[in-house]
Amino acid sequence: MSETLYVRVAALSDLEEDTPKRVEIDGVPVSLVRTEGEVFAINDICSHANVSLSEGEVEDCAIECWLHGSSFDLRTGKPSGLPATRPVPVYPVKIEGDDVLVSVTQES
Repeated sequence: MSETLYVRVAALSDLEEDTPKRVEIDGVPVSLVRTEGEVFAINDICSHANVSLSEGEVEDCAIECWLHGSSFDLRTGKPSGLPATRPVPVYPVKIEGDDVLVSVTQES
């Protein structure tokens, strides 16, 4: 079992409610979303089209792809509507003070 490594990616105070922020962690594009009192980290690339999810709208703990309208649950990455049929990865988030830490480490 490998240890989960977290990386500081933003200040909590820099994240606006329901406004995605794109960051990159070890070459992985990630969309950070502060909504409903939590911070979520989801892969920033739509599984249907190679576009940035951080340019989409956030509503009801989901992020909508701006290009074709598929929404992805921020907790699970699962799509809630067509045309996307495949989920996108989600990543664990920790808050330490004002620091937002995310892990994109893959378990082996």
